[in-house]
Amino acid sequence: MGIDEVSLRKGQQDYVTVVSDLDQRKLLEVIDSHRQDEIVKTLIQQPLEVRERVEEVSLDMWGGFPKVVEAVFPNAKIVFDRFHVMKLVNNELNKLRRAVGVTDRNSKYLLLKNCDDLTPEQKQKLDEVLQRSPCLRVAHELKEEFRNIYETSRTVQGGRKKFEKWLSLAQLLYVDSAATIRSHLDGICNYFLNRTTSGVVEGINNRIKLIKRQGYGFSNFSNFRIRLLACLSD
Repeated sequence: MGIDEVSLRKGQQDYVTVVSDLDQRKLLEVIDSHRQDEIVKTLIQQPLEVRERVEEVSLDMWGGFPKVVEAVFPNAKIVFDRFHVMKLVNNELNKLRRAVGVTDRNSKYLLLKNCDDLTPEQKQKLDEVLQRSPCLRVAHELKEEFRNIYETSRTVQGGRKKFEKWLSLAQLLYVDSAATIRSHLDGICNYFLNRTTSGVVEGINNRIKLIKRQGYGFSNFSNFRIRLLACLSD
């Protein structure tokens, strides 16, 4: 299962909570709130035997969704989505890029792109960028090392050991993201149980945004919910 939030109205802090079945790749529920108590009140209406069958819930690291999972799904493991975690590291690397004065065109792309996916010419340009800042070079190497942990680890214990080593090395350059990762490490390492991600959730969210645009926005939540469930729950 995946839980996320989507803005109902453009430009407003008016969010709905989206609950998705990752295995069946379909929408399960849309809740007119992102408050913990209101989400729990809705989800807990499902029979206990149904809620007990949920094994994993994929989340990002923000908001109160972990407490919702703990209250509603007694047997579920929380899995923090690897791409949200990686985005956290990339964002801090990009801040460092700007701080050291590397603002060349495409420098952001070259730094944040997976190094394995760069062409030989792009790798050469990246090396030229990194020659200008030893600090940025080390930070980039740490970013690639972090990504490699996701690619190569096969067990929760093995992944955790590698992440803990990374944190001890990276905490001086990745101050904010290292602190966040450390405080969410259990859920981050649960990725290695089944390599579950929120990719399905992101796909459903994109379709929700398309339906919202096609309907020129929805002022009535009930109509919006019915439309989404009709389109995305089969």
